[in-house]
Amino acid sequence: MQQDLFERGLEQRKATLGADYVAQNLAAADDFTRPFQEAMTAWCWGFGWGDDAVDAKTRSMMNLAMLGALGKMHEWETHCRGALTNGCSKEEIRAACHVIGIYCGVPQALECFRVARKVLTEAGHL
Repeated sequence: MQQDLFERGLEQRKATLGADYVAQNLAAADDFTRPFQEAMTAWCWGFGWGDDAVDAKTRSMMNLAMLGALGKMHEWETHCRGALTNGCSKEEIRAACHVIGIYCGVPQALECFRVARKVLTEAGHL
């Protein structure tokens, strides 16, 4: 079952974050970090993203809200790119920033807007 979750997770991870990004992360893994990369791919992407209960776009919006709430901006930037891949519009990303501001505070929303502006500009949406 673990291998099945890893394979499913690898497919979903590549579909959301891009095959090149995933390949770079896996290639950079060494004996110290490889077990985590494999477990994270199986658990987060295979188990968490691998069912059909919630579509990828909704999961991306959920991730933006949670990562924004936690202030994990490096991951927020990665998942902002993934949200675009999964069909989120700049208006939906803006709405996620609004929710973060309401529930987590204005300074955190401003940080999310700063990162979103960078990602949206790079993607040609601004």
